Amino acid sequence: MATHVIRLARRASIVLLFVAAAALGAFTGLLFASAEDMPQISALDDYSPSVITRVFDRHGELVGEFATQRRVVIDYEQISPLLRQAIIAAEDQTFEQHLGLSIPRIIVTAVKDIVYGQRAGASTLTQQLARNLFLTNEKTWERKFRELILTLQIEKRYTKREILTLYCNHIPWGHGIYGAEAAAQFYFGKHASELALEEAALLAGIVQRPARQSPYVNVSAAIRRRNYALQRMAEEGYITQAEADAAKKKPVVTVGRPGRSGFAAFFLEEVRQHLEERYGAKRLYEGGLSVHTSLDAGLQRAAEKAFEEGLRRLDKRRGFRTPARNVLAEGGSIEEYSDSRWSRPMQEGDIVPAVVLPASGGADGSILARAGEFTVEIPKTGYAWTRRTNPSFLKPGDLISVRLATVDDAKHRAIGQLEQEPEIEGALVALDNQTGQIRAMVGGWDFGRSKFNRATQAFRQIGSTVKPLVFTAAIDRGYTPASVIVDEPVSFDVGPGQPKYEPRNYDLKYEGPVTLRRALEQSRNIPTVKLLDAIGPATVVDYARRFGLSRPIEPFLSLALGALEATPLEMTSAYTVFPRQGVRMRPYHVLQVLDRQGNVLEENRPEAHDAIRADTAYVVTSLLRGVTVRGTAAAAAALDWPVAGKTGTMDEYTDAWFIGFDPEITIGVWVGYDEKKTLGRGVTGSVAALPIWMDVMKAWIAQRGRENPPAFTAPGNIVFVSVDKDTGAPATSPGNAINEAFISGTQPAAAPLAPVPVAPASQ
Repeated sequence: MATHVIRLARRASIVLLFVAAAALGAFTGLLFASAEDMPQISALDDYSPSVITRVFDRHGELVGEFATQRRVVIDYEQISPLLRQAIIAAEDQTFEQHLGLSIPRIIVTAVKDIVYGQRAGASTLTQQLARNLFLTNEKTWERKFRELILTLQIEKRYTKREILTLYCNHIPWGHGIYGAEAAAQFYFGKHASELALEEAALLAGIVQRPARQSPYVNVSAAIRRRNYALQRMAEEGYITQAEADAAKKKPVVTVGRPGRSGFAAFFLEEVRQHLEERYGAKRLYEGGLSVHTSLDAGLQRAAEKAFEEGLRRLDKRRGFRTPARNVLAEGGSIEEYSDSRWSRPMQEGDIVPAVVLPASGGADGSILARAGEFTVEIPKTGYAWTRRTNPSFLKPGDLISVRLATVDDAKHRAIGQLEQEPEIEGALVALDNQTGQIRAMVGGWDFGRSKFNRATQAFRQIGSTVKPLVFTAAIDRGYTPASVIVDEPVSFDVGPGQPKYEPRNYDLKYEGPVTLRRALEQSRNIPTVKLLDAIGPATVVDYARRFGLSRPIEPFLSLALGALEATPLEMTSAYTVFPRQGVRMRPYHVLQVLDRQGNVLEENRPEAHDAIRADTAYVVTSLLRGVTVRGTAAAAAALDWPVAGKTGTMDEYTDAWFIGFDPEITIGVWVGYDEKKTLGRGVTGSVAALPIWMDVMKAWIAQRGRENPPAFTAPGNIVFVSVDKDTGAPATSPGNAINEAFISGTQPAAAPLAPVPVAPASQ
């Protein structure tokens, strides 16, 4: 019996040896077969993956990025030691000792694959790097064999330090983010070298499955993985247990993703189009360009804030609109409804989405809504603008927007005001007068809602903002601010078989004889049309071309009232001619482009175009200064700053404009609907556009500083004469006198009585 057992054992051993030999041969053959078309590891010697193209403002502040893979390549020393330790502790504790493979982990994985059918991963950092660099995540034996070869080759060719650096630069961290530097900036707004312990552990923890464990996707999962990484760091001796425990108690604090389309979105799209046209999509998205632009990030933020508040204010004049969505009507639950905005901190002043609760409409008439963990109370004063007295105009489950006035984090309660997303659109442009560089640009309410850039693409009728061009042509032909035109009903014959052209003033009143100053300051239509008729419409068309307006313009009398179209960028650029002493600077936004090695690819300079004479420009500036002191934009006088500008309003209040400037910057604002419809009766340029302009100008003044305010410099041939502001005649008494600007030789005769000192027209 014993002999029989021994004989069977020998036979089994022989069979096993043959099987093992066959398996080893098959395995070896597969390895060599796979090696024939294996990627060349030596390519990593010149590692240059797709890198983010980064866009900076004029002061060097990062304002945007373009990439298929958002990545910034950094050196080993630029990676926080805490992050390096956390990654090793969480992902590959024997990284420094193994040769690329962890045999115990491979055996465990193989058993799970064979016995349980679980193709689980047990990869080392080197294996993960090989897979991410050259292979896919396909769970097959062939892919694993190829991964093994690549791993051994990487380990043979590179040091552990180099491998870890490659890993930290190449691995994805979710949301299109690749590499430690881009991840640190995306999640925490800091460099990879600056990470705190709990931040490094969070990044190391979520790298396993960032799509599921990102704090922007699942905060609880992110915390669990972070705490796992912290504990592993303590067990490996990188930190003490006390340090790990303290870090585990800290909340996850990220910079948060923007709730809307992002900062300076319309400006960045203009930059993107320029770069793609010049360098191609591949270089734009993968080449790691550094793009330095003319944008002033501080002024841009002020512009976006003023623009948003202005459109919200105007939209509320049009009344409240029933919410577009209701959670209950969609078959959902108020308690289970969630919004991605709720995962970020809520602070006073934030506008957040909320869902109306059934408990609304108590004795005090307040509305209750839920915004994440917060219960938000909207008192009657918070929805008074809707002109509703009963909160029943909102139904349980309605999705609304709320501006938070007070926030109590401890009690998870807040008090707020009802808001709604405006339907009104608009645009804003700020240009540096000396260079033409674009300092700020807003192309609409939200780039996510509409990518149509109204600042550069919307040709709108410009209303009375055309009048300074008419007055410029008149000044060049001998008219002066003191010239008089009669404001009275008038009728023009415009051709055989055509009805007569009978313009009207905005207020349907007539003032009789008025000076050119009075006509422009009060935006009188009839004097402007008479002036255009006197100098000829074709003349003004020529001047519009000099000022940079590109659209076809018919030489009709109606163009005196803005019956021509231009973009907000064109009109803002046109107005820079006045403070720039007759020279128009071509608007531009890209200053310099560098490649990833720092070589200059492109460098742009100011480009000047002579438009009008410097003395004419100064006289018209003086007239426009009066608009902001005594005229339709007199509210701007509250700025206590040397500014000038002009309002514009189209018939039926479809378009509202204000374009104004100081000696250094010109800002243009347009407000209207995309389709041609009224903003509401009485919503003029001074009502809709001027307040937005003033808010941006206040920010500009604060940023610049009030010390040594700039001044409009008069050319040497400008003379000042004291005149009666109503008649334009030399002043005989100080009561109604202004110090008027004239081109030398066009001034009226001196007054018979010596005038006492009076305030100049530009004060």
